[in-house]
Amino acid sequence: MEGSTSEPTSLHSASRASRSARPKLVNPIENAIRSWLQILPHELLNGVDSWLEVLLSRAPKRWVVYSPMVLLPPGSFGEEWWKVVDSKQVASKHIDELWVLLLDSIERREGKGPLTHLAVNSGIPFHKTPSPGSGSQEHSKPTDEENCGDNIQTPSGKIPDQGANSDGDTLSGSEENILRTPSGLIIIHGDFGPSLSPETVPTARDFEEAFWVSTKQNGITQIWAPRYTMFSRGNVKEKARLLDFHNSNQKLQSRSLPKEKVANNSAVDLYAGIGYFVFSYVKMGMRRVVGWELNPWSVEGLRRGAIANGWSVKIVRTHEVLDLVEAQIVVVLEDNKKAVQRLRSFGRYKLGVIRHVNCGLLPTSEDSWEMSLEMLDGDGWLHLHQNVGVNDVQARIAEIEELFMCWLRRTQDDRVAEVEHVEYVKTFAPGVWHCVFDVYICRPHRDE
Repeated sequence: MEGSTSEPTSLHSASRASRSARPKLVNPIENAIRSWLQILPHELLNGVDSWLEVLLSRAPKRWVVYSPMVLLPPGSFGEEWWKVVDSKQVASKHIDELWVLLLDSIERREGKGPLTHLAVNSGIPFHKTPSPGSGSQEHSKPTDEENCGDNIQTPSGKIPDQGANSDGDTLSGSEENILRTPSGLIIIHGDFGPSLSPETVPTARDFEEAFWVSTKQNGITQIWAPRYTMFSRGNVKEKARLLDFHNSNQKLQSRSLPKEKVANNSAVDLYAGIGYFVFSYVKMGMRRVVGWELNPWSVEGLRRGAIANGWSVKIVRTHEVLDLVEAQIVVVLEDNKKAVQRLRSFGRYKLGVIRHVNCGLLPTSEDSWEMSLEMLDGDGWLHLHQNVGVNDVQARIAEIEELFMCWLRRTQDDRVAEVEHVEYVKTFAPGVWHCVFDVYICRPHRDE
């Protein structure tokens, strides 16, 4: 017996030794820093041995690629890092050489095509700053652990009306960063396009001169201009969940809808952004998706993303007639407060049954909830996004159900409201989660 057990143990040990003998991959940022120090003029390298380990220890260890841009985490290569070098000549004359080496090193590691632009991430400021992409290293501390996306608006939902023309007029607004422009983004290397005030309505030329990046999640391409809109990669799980919402293997019988029925239904997204959830509904097979969005840069990103995915799209601006034509995606570039009125202005046959309404506003989408209920003329789901303390979720479920039942009773509607599921998307702060409450609105004991 002893002989029979010693052989696999020996093989297992040999396997471990083989794995440990494999060369460890060196971080490409570390590679770039080492290469950079080797090409600096000798007269600038006094004490380089004492620099090296400190520089490497304070350098970022991770990055995200949104082709052709590399995005570094907040605080990367900040003031403390450059104090170690302690040479103005190095910082002023040789800094670009470091960025080029860094991009080249990450490009070789990723193997996904040329990488030409470099920036340091930062949280979305809640108040306006002079221009987007004008952040400094001293102000790189994020307001949240992750950018939550360009579709974040004020908790009160009181969004000023927005004109959208091609003459460079300005958007009305207070000192609050209503459009959540990423003005804290720290641009390190590359041309990120013109620096425009967040209040400036972009022209077609502005869009053409801007710098655009892309990524693919769940097989869906999304495009945005990092100087003017943010991208939340943390929403990938929620996008995938929506894609599978009506799969035949759903545990909840209410969600198991045949593809032909889904194909005759539509969805509404009241905070469309660059198409985070709009695209999931389209790929799900919905007949049409109608969205509302305030930020013209987000809308342009959505338009480009839709085209990249092979979907037809139409943009409707303020004071234009909402004509759904045959486009799979229709986005209204204006405040969503008139969304119900807009939807009632044309024949519902163009939409079929509105089966889903998405309310993706953080920190709370509550001001759009009653509106979303009015959009459902039959059975369907409301997806309500809100930041909630983990210990308060159960109480919030009861509050939401009572709130919707009150609205239904008030209009003598015989449907019932049930929070069918709560999805914990990502942490927003310690003990606080970005939650999505799936509220199922249906007629009791009745099948469609």
